Amino acid sequence: MDSCHAVVHYAEIGLKGKNRLFFERVLARNVARRMEATGLEEVERLPGRLLVHAQAPLTADEWATTLGTVAGIAHFAPAWVVEADLDALRQAVLANLPAGPVTSFRIRASRADKSFPHTSLDIQRELGAAVQERTGWPVRLRGAELVIGVEVLHKRALVTFGHLAGMGGLPVGTSGRVGLLLSGGIDSPVAGYLALKRGCRVIPIHFHSRPFGDWMGSEARAREIVRAMQRYQIEPYLYAVAIGRQQREITVRAPAALRVILYRRLMVRIARVLTQRRGGKALVTGESLGQVASQTLESLVAVEEVTRLPILRPLIGMDKQEIIALAERIGTLDLAMMKGDDCCQFLLPRKVTTRPRLADVRAAESTLEIDRLVAEALESARRIEIG
Repeated sequence: MDSCHAVVHYAEIGLKGKNRLFFERVLARNVARRMEATGLEEVERLPGRLLVHAQAPLTADEWATTLGTVAGIAHFAPAWVVEADLDALRQAVLANLPAGPVTSFRIRASRADKSFPHTSLDIQRELGAAVQERTGWPVRLRGAELVIGVEVLHKRALVTFGHLAGMGGLPVGTSGRVGLLLSGGIDSPVAGYLALKRGCRVIPIHFHSRPFGDWMGSEARAREIVRAMQRYQIEPYLYAVAIGRQQREITVRAPAALRVILYRRLMVRIARVLTQRRGGKALVTGESLGQVASQTLESLVAVEEVTRLPILRPLIGMDKQEIIALAERIGTLDLAMMKGDDCCQFLLPRKVTTRPRLADVRAAESTLEIDRLVAEALESARRIEIG
């Protein structure tokens, strides 16, 4: 059942009113870029959907691998383009029926070209009878296992067999740029994926404890995560920032219980600068409310105080099992298990305050030359291109 064509349907874009054309164009561009590796002939815009033309036939799995990772697509289906003729439709349907047993089926036909001599009901009856004669499969108008779609356009028609789920959401590039604090653990890649799904261009920013600990393992893990997430259109580079020396200075000057909060305030300041250099308008983190001591409401407020950019937290209401399940589905869970020291684990105190008072945090930070620490960390930042 290899096919050179696929019909792409979107959901939210259809509600965009006067901006709909912009969203359609961005989605078509993203589909074209994603199709480059498999060979693209054209992305054609039809009313309410796209028709993708590949240079060579693709299997259903190949279509799923390619289109299933493009944000903004609700669902899609491999398609066969034939002449707008009932006999041609019958031949296309019968030639591409699934080989395995089917418990029930139905034909769903529509006509964009009302001059076609057969009504939608006529098409359904004729093709349904042909399929039943060939296979013996029972017809079920509701809840059929296989839905065979037929769309009659001007001088041509499309035939599809069921559909495959897409990412949903909005096309990447329609919601601006954001900086992702990518720790390399389980949570932050999932947060980045959800930001991509909402149409953001995501800039990955990774902090490590160089020159202390296994910082090279941490950076390697972050690179692999970014490489894996390129299928979802994360930016093809990684900012790697060494803050080991800054963390060591914090441990000397600040109370142990506030170290993690001060680490995170430092990282947020640095990430803000790197994000704004790329025209970004927000930061994204993998924080989930109450999951760990540094993610209580009081801790989140203490960290957010030091940035003028909004901090988006897509996982805020998710529990750990939900996050793990999504990480497994998008292909980052195993990568998060690679060896490497998380910078927040470097010089971690035995006890971390769960309800820091802002006055105490500010007082502890006042003993630091925070502007110097930020400037030195920014000097150490490296942009790593991900192949």
